[in-house]
Amino acid sequence: MQLTPRQNKLPIPTESEIELSCTSSRVLASHLNSHSATQTLKVESGTGESKSVLIPTGAYQLLIEILAQMSQGNAVALVPVHAELSTQQAANLLNVSRPYLIKLLESGEIPHRKVGKHRRILATDLYQYKALDDEKRSKSLDELTALSEELGLYDEE
Repeated sequence: MQLTPRQNKLPIPTESEIELSCTSSRVLASHLNSHSATQTLKVESGTGESKSVLIPTGAYQLLIEILAQMSQGNAVALVPVHAELSTQQAANLLNVSRPYLIKLLESGEIPHRKVGKHRRILATDLYQYKALDDEKRSKSLDELTALSEELGLYDEE
């Protein structure tokens, strides 16, 4: 399904799409040859005609990830890394409010540029911020777990 620029919401997978995505992602993952630069997919049309296509391993892995996300009921959007995003698009990708994102931009935590009165954020800058933020969160959780174990608050039963 292709979205038009005016559509605000991504299509949520149906129950049958979730089941199909779950099975498909597992099958594709089991056939992944990560030591190869390319993967071969066999595509079959509704008329029974089939054709093998060679695709880059990165694209194959991306297809597996898309199907894995869909199998969890998540809508999926592809954003080219060189794309410029609006503040609302960037906020949606980070799963934060637009006002919070604007505070991040104004504080210099995420680089951006202005086009007239509108701010634009490079997807690469946004993904870099997200990776650093995820890393900080993970370290904080590790420290909190270590502290709770040290204090005897963490009990495995």
